[in-house]
Amino acid sequence: MTKLSVNINKIATLRNARGGDVPSVTKAAVDIQGFGAQGITIHPRPDERHITYRDAYDLKPLVHTEYNIEGNPIPKFVEMVLAIKPTQVTLVPDAVDAITSDAGWDTIKHQAFLTEVITEFKRNKIRTSIFMDTDARLIEAAAKTGADRIELYTEAYAKQYAMDAKQAVAPYIMSADIAASLGLGINAGHDLSLENVQFFSQNVPHLLEVSIGHALIAEALYLGLENVVNMYLEKLK
Repeated sequence: MTKLSVNINKIATLRNARGGDVPSVTKAAVDIQGFGAQGITIHPRPDERHITYRDAYDLKPLVHTEYNIEGNPIPKFVEMVLAIKPTQVTLVPDAVDAITSDAGWDTIKHQAFLTEVITEFKRNKIRTSIFMDTDARLIEAAAKTGADRIELYTEAYAKQYAMDAKQAVAPYIMSADIAASLGLGINAGHDLSLENVQFFSQNVPHLLEVSIGHALIAEALYLGLENVVNMYLEKLK
């Protein structure tokens, strides 16, 4: 079964809109794990517009499943990850002003930098993943950095799914096979939803984990958080 890691950034967005601690990010993480999710994902950004660096530390003792911290490895981020030592760190090349992640790494151009960062994380026994597009050359370069996994950026799949699901998923099948042949584990995330996640997980080989936040929290507004988490778990069987 592909694991479900729930990104709780949007819980923090709602909290920050009003101030205070409602809704509680920490309670949400505890509850989501209680509902059956196998992981919690956060993506703190430098401006802390949703998840804050304080949240990242506060969640550490509460996440008893897999704790995945995403972000661009600027010095402050690296320092935080090394202090917390989550289960996994996912490196994402998002710009400071990005609304959301919109591209994977150029692992050829940034290979030396990524290798240096990944070496330090692995020295501290933190599993590493690189956010990637479906480009065979870049996946091959990613394997040379020493990363444990890649996370396939699935926005293109989500956009094309309704028009032609088989065509939409084809590049991801190819990429997953290439990655697996190079010894890389495969994660995926971005715009996956109740509508499209089952087809993706049933067709993409070697898929270890999906990270889902925006769609899951939006769906929970109508269907309830516990119900939605379990609906995803059912689709990922």
